[in-house]
Amino acid sequence: MSQLDLAVEAEISSRHLSFLETGRAQPSREMVLLLSRVLEVPLRSRNELLAAAGYAPIYRETALDAPEMTQVRRALDFMLRQQEPYPALVLDRNWNVLRTNAAMNRVLGLLLGPEAAEVEGPPNAMRLTFHPRGLRPAIINWEPTAAALIQWLHRDLLRTGDVETRRLLDELLGYPDVPRQWRTLDLDASTVPFLAIEMRRDDVRLSFFTVLASLGTPYDITLHKLRIECFFAADRATEEALRRLA
Repeated sequence: MSQLDLAVEAEISSRHLSFLETGRAQPSREMVLLLSRVLEVPLRSRNELLAAAGYAPIYRETALDAPEMTQVRRALDFMLRQQEPYPALVLDRNWNVLRTNAAMNRVLGLLLGPEAAEVEGPPNAMRLTFHPRGLRPAIINWEPTAAALIQWLHRDLLRTGDVETRRLLDELLGYPDVPRQWRTLDLDASTVPFLAIEMRRDDVRLSFFTVLASLGTPYDITLHKLRIECFFAADRATEEALRRLA
């Protein structure tokens, strides 16, 4: 985004923005928040910008299992139940699995073999998709699916600069048979918020499209990082298979 584009989007003069950029003017607290919002800066980084400008941070970070998050947990569990008999899960910013519904547990139980126990680390949707002993053998269209996920991670890293995202991306790129061209961001890659994925285990074949959603406009860093991934049946056979599993 150019300086002029940012000024237009933030509805401020380009001259004032130039003064802020060169240090000739001191940003107000409201200006820091405005520019952070327009640039889609993560909440934790907004706190850092506020501190750098001499203001107190305004975004707190509360553990999801904290007592004050009880209503949030209930809301998440309600959304997961409402997705039945289709799979759904709650993820954090680094794709660690925080919550799943019963349908997701059933599907994973069907698709994962005993070798999945060898997948090290906390449950992570990306790791499970890429690991040779995870879901990878069960995903029919693994290469286009994995390519799209890698590009999402590249974009997340570009936007946040998060160390954990960098570590996860490096891990995934180090798995066997991952194409070298995936090591760089593809600016032409699709950025649609859904993914088509086909999976098979023995004689059961499941076709899904998945949708990623986030919570509105939260003012807590933990909530800002949450993602809800919902799987929907892409054909009648999958719909019937899920109802049989239930």
